[in-house]
Amino acid sequence: MFKKENKTASRERRHVRVRRKVTGTSERPRLSVYRSEKNIYAQIIDDTKGVTLVAASSLDKEFEGTGWNIEAAKKVGEAVAKKAKNAGIDKVVFDRGGYIYHGRVQALADAAREAGLEF
Repeated sequence: MFKKENKTASRERRHVRVRRKVTGTSERPRLSVYRSEKNIYAQIIDDTKGVTLVAASSLDKEFEGTGWNIEAAKKVGEAVAKKAKNAGIDKVVFDRGGYIYHGRVQALADAAREAGLEF
């Protein structure tokens, strides 16, 4: 009998593999992406101190529209890049969170790059 694949557990295993190589420092913090079924979240994290420096999501008060489509991911990418620029962060390391670099994750990354983040 075949066992059904648990998608969440598979993603978490992939994320652990990615996190072995990708760490954020104070010079180059980590831009971490999490996407749920209805929303998308982005954080810029300094792993040496264990502190979230900047965060943006589709649940923020200034966000308008639905949070589950590519347009929402673009808006969140722009918002996190704008907040990072205000905090003095120019370069980051991208952590896709175990997701395929496609769709909403790619849209968020491209919007953050266009808004001035370098990775």
